[in-house]
Amino acid sequence: MEEFQLGMQIASEDMRNIFGNKDAYIKQIEDDLNVMITDRNGEVRISGERESVEKAAKLIKELVKLSNRGTQIQEQNVSYAIELSHEGDDDSLLKIDGDCICHTVSGKPVKPKTIGQKKYIDAIRDKMIVFGVGPAGTGKTYLAMALAITAFKNHEVERIILTRPAIEAGEKLGFLPGDLQSKVDPYLRPLYDALYQIMGAEGFQKNMEKGLIEVAPLAYMRGRTLDNAFIILDEAQNTTPAQMKMFLTRIGFGSKAVITGDSSQKDLAAGTQSGLDIAQKVLNKIEDIAFIRLTSSDVVRHPLVQKIVKAYEDYEKKQNDANVRKTRRKNSYTGKLR
Repeated sequence: MEEFQLGMQIASEDMRNIFGNKDAYIKQIEDDLNVMITDRNGEVRISGERESVEKAAKLIKELVKLSNRGTQIQEQNVSYAIELSHEGDDDSLLKIDGDCICHTVSGKPVKPKTIGQKKYIDAIRDKMIVFGVGPAGTGKTYLAMALAITAFKNHEVERIILTRPAIEAGEKLGFLPGDLQSKVDPYLRPLYDALYQIMGAEGFQKNMEKGLIEVAPLAYMRGRTLDNAFIILDEAQNTTPAQMKMFLTRIGFGSKAVITGDSSQKDLAAGTQSGLDIAQKVLNKIEDIAFIRLTSSDVVRHPLVQKIVKAYEDYEKKQNDANVRKTRRKNSYTGKLR
C-alpha cells in the first residue's frame, strides 16, 4: 500500500506541550496508530497508511487546541484522545475540557477528563441524589468534593458533610491506639486530603471550627436531619443495607447527596450484603436519583492503573460467566435425576 503523508504547522510552545518529555506523547501516538511523526523546522509531518495518518492528524489538532486553551497536556490526555479516535469521537475531549468546576489553592483547574466523568458531574448538578459507582482512580470522590466546595462558596448550601463507614481490612478499631477520633481519622484521611488541596488548609480549618464543614464516620449520621447541605458518602460499598437506608433518610430540604463506591472492593464480613448493591436494585426507578457507572476507561491515574483495573474486570467477568455455566449444568443435571 502506498505511503501517505500529511503536514501541519504547529507553534513551538504547543509543540513542546504535545510532544512531551523526550517526545513520549508523540511516540505513544506513533505506536498506537502505526504512523511516523517527524518535526522539520516547525512543520509536523505524519506518514503511514492514509486512514491512520488522518486519524493521527485529527488527534494532534485536538491536542493543539487543548494546548491553546492553556491546558498542560499529560499522558492521560493523550491516552484518552487515542481511545476516542478509535471510536470516531473527535471533539469530545475539547467539550470535556471546557467544563471547569473550580481551581485548587495552587490555581490548577479541576475538570472532568473523560466522558464518564462529564456525565457524572452533570448528574450531580441536575439531580438531588447521585450514586457514582466505579473502580479506584475514576475521580468519584474528588470531583464530588470539588462540586461540594463550589456549591458552598456560591452559597447554594450552608455546609458540607463528608462521611464514610469506618470499616477496615484486617484490623479492628478497638485494637488501635488513641481515642475514637484518632482511630477513625485514618479512614477519613482521603476526604481531608481532597479538602486541603481544593480549599486550602487554612480555609478548611476555619470552616471546620465554625461547623460549616463536617468530616465524620457514618455512624455519627444516625438520628439527624441534614438540611441545606452537600453530603458525600464515600466508600459506600462498605455500608450494610440498614446503614445505607439510614443515610438516605437523613437527607433534608435544600440538600444534595453524592454516594460513591466500588462494588469490587468490599471490606464487609463474609456473607454481609452491601448497602450499595441493594440500593442500586431498590432505587433505580426513582426519577430524582441518578446512577452513574464509571469504568476502567474513566481511570485518570497512571495508565498502568487503568490496565490493572481492566485486567481485574476481565478476570471477574470470566469468573462470573464460569459460575453461571456451572450453575446451569448443575440445575440441568438435577432436573434429569428427577
